[in-house]
Amino acid sequence: MTAAKTMKHKISQMAVTAMAVALLGACTTPPPPPPPQLSYVTLLPSPDGSIGKVVVQGQRGEQLLTQAQQGVFLDGSKPPFAVSAEQLERDFGASMKARPALPEQFLLYFEQGGAQLTAESKSLLPRIVERALSRLAVDMSVIGHSDTQGAANANEALALKRATAIAEQLRGLGLKDTVMVIESHGERNLLVPTPDDTAEPRNRRVEITLR
Repeated sequence: MTAAKTMKHKISQMAVTAMAVALLGACTTPPPPPPPQLSYVTLLPSPDGSIGKVVVQGQRGEQLLTQAQQGVFLDGSKPPFAVSAEQLERDFGASMKARPALPEQFLLYFEQGGAQLTAESKSLLPRIVERALSRLAVDMSVIGHSDTQGAANANEALALKRATAIAEQLRGLGLKDTVMVIESHGERNLLVPTPDDTAEPRNRRVEITLR
């Protein structure tokens, strides 16, 4: 073998060896993992539409959320950013759907001296039934009240009569199997404070709470 051929053969062997080392290194050294995704919180409106404030204190800073659908990373490293409805659904949709429904309250008012609803309050009964049936499970309290006109013990009985009458109407409208706690507060918890023996329409009421 000539010197030129010997040199060419050695160069080829070196190239093959270098390629094998490179391949071996690629097999034994995994690629670096992608950077971890930062967790974040989002500010949402309250059920009544009001918007509060949230301060997020993290290892890398402090940020303040003041607007609906603003988000901020938990480490506090970056200022607030907008969170789209699509992103909210993707990241928090399951959690938002799992939230228990907030209590709802309805006030029904009565004509003076009996258990007859005002026309406006009577029109609310279908809405109450609809809201109760929309819940996966519901507990309902039906609490009767009176104004201060007349004797206290008579008002206690009248308030119970009102609560019982409303419960019966709701059962007839579709809430037959709904758990209802029926109570009378008489004139003890006035919505509008008044002197004794005062006829006040807003105190003649039944309070219904759905939980």
